Formats: sequence, structure tokens, C-alpha cells
Amino acid sequence: MDGLSHFNKEGRAKMVDVGSKAETERKAIAVGKIVMKKETLENIVKQNITKGDVLSVAQVAGIMGAKETSRLIPMCHNLFLTGVDIHFSIDYDNNAVLVQGEVETHGKTGVEMEALSAVSIATLTIYDMCKAIDKDMVIEDIKLIEKTGGKSGTYRRKE
Repeated sequence: MDGLSHFNKEGRAKMVDVGSKAETERKAIAVGKIVMKKETLENIVKQNITKGDVLSVAQVAGIMGAKETSRLIPMCHNLFLTGVDIHFSIDYDNNAVLVQGEVETHGKTGVEMEALSAVSIATLTIYDMCKAIDKDMVIEDIKLIEKTGGKSGTYRRKE
């Protein structure tokens, strides 16, 4: 268990002590997508889903997901988020909604999990709002694209 900071001497899970870490500006960007039938995508774009404006609801849900991360993932610290934004783009060629989540803080630990949670909850919300007409939707490729700040510095996914 050497080198794994989320385990105590007995090998049991613990929350890492970040008290001595320096506060820095931190940002994380995550992406993901939800693939669906062409008709489902058209209904989302035309706002013809009976539950309402799918992307507006998913926007708010993604922000809420970022804010609730520490309640959902046991070893995540409760963070003061200074900003959360969700961006959507429509991929007509692949019948998909692409989701990007950006999360920022000024603190002692990063916001990667919050960005990943934001994207996850936004895509799950799209699924929930459209499942009555398309149960075959698939959520895919949720991943961290970039993170800045902290001791480890900047990370950018190479693709």
C-alpha cells in the first residue's frame, strides 16, 4: 500500500489530509457524450421532449453534480467551488450530445472529480429526460481532458 495516499497504516480507507498543502487556483475540464437515435437528438434540439428543455435541465443538473461530489464519492473533500460551467455541442454525424464540464476553485486540492461528476450527472439527466422515447442511449467516453494548479501542475490529455 506504499504510495497510495488513501489508505492508513492498517490498509483501510482514509481521507487524505490536505491541511498543509498550499492554496492555488485550480481548474479541471472533463468531457463525455451521450449517443442516441437520430429522432431523439432532433427532439432535443427542437425542444420537443415532454419533460421540458433537456439541455437547460442537464445544465443545472451538471452544476449540482459538481457541487455534490463530496457527498457521493467517499474520499473527496468538500470544496468551495468558485465556478462551474457546462457546455453542450450537437454531433449530428454521430447522433450525440457532447458535454464539457469546467470546474474552478482556489484551494488545497483539485477539482478533477467535480468536473467528471458534472459531466456524468449532465449526461445521466439527458438519459432520464429522454428514456421514454429512447432506452438505447449510451453514455460514453467520460474523461478528464485538463487540470491545472496544485503541486503536480498542469495535465493535458494527449489524443
